This record gives sequence, C-alpha cells and structure tokens, in this order.
Amino acid sequence: MEKPVKGKLQRAHRNKVLCKLSQTYPAAKSELDFVNPLECLIATILSAQCTDQRVNMVTKDLFAEFKRPEDYLTLTSQEMEEKIKSCNYYKNKSKHIIKTCQMLLEKHNGQVPDNREALMDLPGVGRKTANVVLSNAFGKPAIAVDTHVNRVSNRLGLAKAEDPLETERQLMEVVPKKDWSEAHHWLILHGRRICKARKPSCKECELTEWCQYYQAFLKGDAV
Repeated sequence: MEKPVKGKLQRAHRNKVLCKLSQTYPAAKSELDFVNPLECLIATILSAQCTDQRVNMVTKDLFAEFKRPEDYLTLTSQEMEEKIKSCNYYKNKSKHIIKTCQMLLEKHNGQVPDNREALMDLPGVGRKTANVVLSNAFGKPAIAVDTHVNRVSNRLGLAKAEDPLETERQLMEVVPKKDWSEAHHWLILHGRRICKARKPSCKECELTEWCQYYQAFLKGDAV
C-alpha cells in the first residue's frame, strides 16, 4: 500500500496545481474512440482493467458492424466473446454488454440514459463508468475516479481519501464545477504520462513544488 500524505493542500496551492494541470493538458479529452452515447458506454465498459489503446483496437471493427442495441442482441455471449477476447475479463464484459443492450431496449427505448441512477442500473456500469458517460457522451459535469485519478489527486494533496467515492466527493469540493470533466482528464493524463503508480517521473513533473507525496517522501531523490 502506498504511503499516505499528511494532508490536503491549502486553497492557494490547490488553485496553482489545477492551473498548471490545465496548462499542461489544454486539450485533454477521453482517449477512447466513440461517436455517440452507445459507443461511449460500450467502450467504457470494455475499458475496465484494460488500456484505452486495446479497447480502441477492439471497437474499431465492433462499432463498424454494430450500430444499435438491437444489433448486439443478434450475438450470443460466446460470439461476443470472440469479438472482444483481447480485452481483459472479456467473458464478463460480453455478458454485461448484451444484458445492457437488452435493458436499453426494454427500459429506455433503445437510448442510453443521461442520468447517473439509470446508468448505474445497467449491468457492468458502476459509478465511475456512469460518470465517464455523463461527462463524455452528454457533456454533464462529472468527475470519474479511476485508479489514475485516485492516485494522482491523493499524491498531489487535492484529496485525502482511501476510497474512490470519497476522493470524488473531495474533488467536487475543491475543483470548480465547470472544470470537473476537464480535471478528470487532466488527472488521468498526468497519471498515465508522469505520475505513474510504480515509478513516478518526478524529474519531468512541473507540480513537485506543491505535490504532497513528493515533498514528503521523494524530495532529493526524484526518479
């Protein structure tokens, strides 16, 4: 387990961190490929414990062939598995996608709902996935806390929490609502490119002046 930092940053320092992140990742957006809410939903389900690059390889052919929820229902779980088998946990994801498409037809007239509660009622859709869809497919302010967001926000001191839900709540308090969706992408990209789990590239990071994790444990010994 990663060592915890002492506490959260003061407001002035939080604002500097958020400003620097916005400048570092000015065009931050999802790295999943999709063109509509259904594709966003399915790509996000597939992305659990899987890289966006791998998902995009799988969905390139999948989305070219299947356009509507009813199209996916022409497949058995085994046939779906064959199409997504290069994704981790493809067996469960296959079942979730087919059941989700069935529920979209039965309960939502074939449309992806644009509210969190209805999204989380779909198989394979937790709070993080729901927030991703709300933000990326519908343009609604939301902070989806994945492993990158959770790690980076706690290392920096934007949050001090042991679980993603509490991290989300704290981020919603310190990040202006208009920036929620963008901040989600800033933190993800920073986690993927710089603040990696096992070996953060602190020498390349422009946030070490304020980073609680760096100041507490790595200052003078940056990698």
